[in-house]
Amino acid sequence: MSSDGYIDTASMRAAGRPSTIARMSNSSAEHTELLAEPLPGEPLKIAAGWLAQALKERQQPNPDSMVLATATPEGAPSARVVLCKGIVAPPGYIQFYTNYLSRKGHELEENPRAAIVMHWDHLHRQVRVEGRIVKAPEADSDAYFASRALASRVGAWASQQSQPVASRQKLLDAVAEAGKRFGAAAGNISHAVPRPPHWGGYRLWAEAVELWVEGDHRIHDRARWTRTLTPKGTGDFELGPWGATRLQP
Repeated sequence: MSSDGYIDTASMRAAGRPSTIARMSNSSAEHTELLAEPLPGEPLKIAAGWLAQALKERQQPNPDSMVLATATPEGAPSARVVLCKGIVAPPGYIQFYTNYLSRKGHELEENPRAAIVMHWDHLHRQVRVEGRIVKAPEADSDAYFASRALASRVGAWASQQSQPVASRQKLLDAVAEAGKRFGAAAGNISHAVPRPPHWGGYRLWAEAVELWVEGDHRIHDRARWTRTLTPKGTGDFELGPWGATRLQP
């Protein structure tokens, strides 16, 4: 770190690498995966396979984590990390769960579009998805909520997500009060705690998918798939065919 607090991350990264010449001479031992040629017709099948491999190998604490980006109707963006709870391909959506009254919940209500990024350093892969948001069926939300740890279920009742709180202790008091309300003794994971009406799932229906595979010397392999989604009822769409193209890195 310099005297003015600046951290030169580029130099730090370079210091831990072999020289360019050394890396070029050892290129046969480096990562060599490429996207198929011609490009496959269904990108989310590939994404689901990548996620399954990351979950199996567990080389990072939360391989199902993803950055979820939302925006206000005026276009002011915000992003946070959530957990991917399913890539369903076909028909082609990604499912996640959260508090509907949170900041992201309000933004998704007012502007039901979102984008996600999943990145796995150890697999040299990245997935980006953009599309439309609808709430998941209540049966899905009920089933997933029931599978959560007891403390997490109680916490969903106690926390008014994204709202100010006077102190950490005030939040803990709210959690304790919610636990008493449901008679949930510590460790009693079978105790029934119903799903709060303000908590549930979303489906991100994919309009665009980009798959990225790391290449040597930043010559990465990228491709983008797009399709049209025509609403045909509550939470459902008429799906257009996927079109694909390679992108320069």
